[in-house]
Amino acid sequence: MKIHEYQAKDLFRSYGVTVPEGYPAFSVKEALEAYDKLNTETVVVKAQIHAGGRGKGGGVKLAHSRLEVEELTNKILGMNLVTHQTGSEGKEVQRLLIEEGVNIQRELYAGIVLDRAARQYVFMVSTEGGVEIEKVAAETPEKIIKEWINPENGFTEKQGEKLAVKLGLANGQISSAVDIFTSLWNVFSELNCSLLEINPLVVTSQEQVIALDAKMNLDSNGLFRHKELLELRDKSEEDPAELLASQYNLNYINLDGNVGCMVNGAGLAMATMDIIKLTGGEPANFLDVGGVANAETVANGFKIILSDPNVKSILINIFGGIVRCDRVAQGVIHAMDTVNVTIPVVVRLEGTNAKEAAELLNNSSLEFLVATSLQDAAEKAVSAATGGHQ
Repeated sequence: MKIHEYQAKDLFRSYGVTVPEGYPAFSVKEALEAYDKLNTETVVVKAQIHAGGRGKGGGVKLAHSRLEVEELTNKILGMNLVTHQTGSEGKEVQRLLIEEGVNIQRELYAGIVLDRAARQYVFMVSTEGGVEIEKVAAETPEKIIKEWINPENGFTEKQGEKLAVKLGLANGQISSAVDIFTSLWNVFSELNCSLLEINPLVVTSQEQVIALDAKMNLDSNGLFRHKELLELRDKSEEDPAELLASQYNLNYINLDGNVGCMVNGAGLAMATMDIIKLTGGEPANFLDVGGVANAETVANGFKIILSDPNVKSILINIFGGIVRCDRVAQGVIHAMDTVNVTIPVVVRLEGTNAKEAAELLNNSSLEFLVATSLQDAAEKAVSAATGGHQ
């Protein structure tokens, strides 16, 4: 679950991470009230969307007076902000962060993620703050400094000092950096984050290290431990189909292709997407319906897939182990009776009672394309999506 910058900074404050003073604003009136509270001449007006690159897109601006705050708020609030992470469609700005200005001496980068290959967490810092970290990794990877964290030992003061020294910090800057690094690790580990990123982390003219930005993703699987954090969810920032899937307890990720996929099991879903690609097609989604592929689940899957106008065919790929294939076939037939599906549907069922399932589908009055293998299913789905032209 992603949260906004101002929400992440509120959590940072509760863990002792130094951040600039600021207030969220949902209207011009609230923006001006925030400016008055800050009682400083220069503030930053920051668009709050779940995407990076806001500054380049015109979503982060300095204001040097109350009048400028009003003008910028009118301009940014409600704008369609396009960044490298939103895609060409952009995102509507529905809230702002009005924050005090900071005298910046240096811009740095800090981030924590899970390194799956090393089976440890990795704390990354770089002298290239304010620059897209992906660009740094691609062009100058040597400028990304890493410290791996054993989950059992946690982040140590020695590791913090090592990172600070490699960033070229000195004297009081080092102790300030170690404090903030340790606090960031506490936020990440205690709140079950999947990503924590500060870009930029800055050294001020007062030699203080502070988090000028905050990007924080929470592992949804850990939210049962932190139910109060569910209040931070902004559903307006989420993909409507993915939001619908979460309401049905289905695992769905929207992609750019035209072959809709409905599969039971994440591994089989990945394999299905791979074989669609190998057959010359493009998967439109990842959809894992789990172990219960009944009529209701399949119907909900159809609704989600069909919400994407780019989908030209649907491939249902179910392996029947505990769930018998004939019951899945009956579920698919019943679902087709309740949902208006106007595009070709390819069905591949394998496992327990697969033969009986094929007979049910073939004898149905509905027009299914029944596949005899995964390769056959992919070929039929790709051909149907492209009008017979692969």
